Amino acid sequence: MADRIAVISGARTPIAKAQGALREHAADDLGAFALKEAVARAEIDPAEYGEVVFGSVAQPFDTPNIARAIALKAGLAAETPAYSVQRNCASGVEAVRAASARLRSGEITAAIAGGTESMSNIPLLFGGEYARFWAEHKAAKSRRARLRSIIRFRPRFLRPELGTRKLLTDSTTGMLMGHTAERLAREFRISRAEQDEYARESHRRATAATSAGAFRLETAVVPIPPRYAEMLGLDQGPRSSTTPAQFAALKPSFNTYTGTVTAANSSALSDGAAALVLMRERDAKERGIEPLGFLRAHAVAALDPARMGLGPAYATARLLDQTGTELNDFELIELNEAFAAVVLANERAFASEQFAGTELGRSRALGAIDRDRLNVNGGAIALGHPLAMSGVRLILHLLYELRRREKNAGLATLCVGGGEGAAVMVEVA
Repeated sequence: MADRIAVISGARTPIAKAQGALREHAADDLGAFALKEAVARAEIDPAEYGEVVFGSVAQPFDTPNIARAIALKAGLAAETPAYSVQRNCASGVEAVRAASARLRSGEITAAIAGGTESMSNIPLLFGGEYARFWAEHKAAKSRRARLRSIIRFRPRFLRPELGTRKLLTDSTTGMLMGHTAERLAREFRISRAEQDEYARESHRRATAATSAGAFRLETAVVPIPPRYAEMLGLDQGPRSSTTPAQFAALKPSFNTYTGTVTAANSSALSDGAAALVLMRERDAKERGIEPLGFLRAHAVAALDPARMGLGPAYATARLLDQTGTELNDFELIELNEAFAAVVLANERAFASEQFAGTELGRSRALGAIDRDRLNVNGGAIALGHPLAMSGVRLILHLLYELRRREKNAGLATLCVGGGEGAAVMVEVA
């Protein structure tokens, strides 16, 4: 197995609902807050960073190579290289994988990897007809040509499309991510009541964890525009009082008449960023640096985009084969709560010998997921899911929580829009 990568430090912003407290911060601003705090905690000479890698799903058109903008805004030297990656919801994990590969190659000795998303700032889109109208109008050289172009204008050209809806729709199947969750709910016979109960438990755990200070060490405060007189230090999503009646009153979000997936049992559109400072384990030891923990291994896998929510099962199978471990070896598991149906479907898939044989080519099931080890402080249903941030947040929180509970091995895994999954094994000792 390859050398472990040491996570020297890490930090994240609080997570805010889209159009909430962080709506006026662009994605590169959020990334800069997280990176600057992670670097301050690492106490490594900033000149040593050989690469900055950041993931962003809705990569802003006005910030090409967002990683470079983040590095410069955070105050790193202009000589620090940076590049951006995109693997949909695993974009943050892909940044970690890319930075780890550069470190293992010996090209660099220290790197920063992260993910950032401002879903508040995903723009409204206008169709091709409007774009072609404007192109023709701008190209017109005479008054008559300009008049001809104006006459061809139709009000329908101004009908906007939500950029977030486009972003969350798989281009190969035409399915919104919520429709893929509905498919899993039907396939694995997951009821609306089960999904709602799981979601309520996510909020309960997240509010309890917030009260206990479980997120305090990983979270940096962020000033709130436009006056910057207040600071956001806590995640905005968790709700302390939720009742079954409140959840049951909501209409399905995707399949109007037969659906079970609602806004309450899904993760919310959110803003946030997270960053990790990485080195090779042996380099950290030579310097006497005590890391937060280590990245032992990681894996990605692909599957039918219409069943993308099962990505954790596929990726975890590869990770177990790669590391020679069993599911029970993981003392804590963070499985991203894109939808309650996704978590519940993976629970069934992990425990199913039939699924293991027909889908994964394994002779036995991956294993039963112990709820006492799973998302112990709640997850994205309560906290939110800023797409590219989430994978980095899972790793960061897992390391802090393993240390807090005096445990060692953890699994971070998530489904990926477009039909993929990612899994990361971390260790504290």
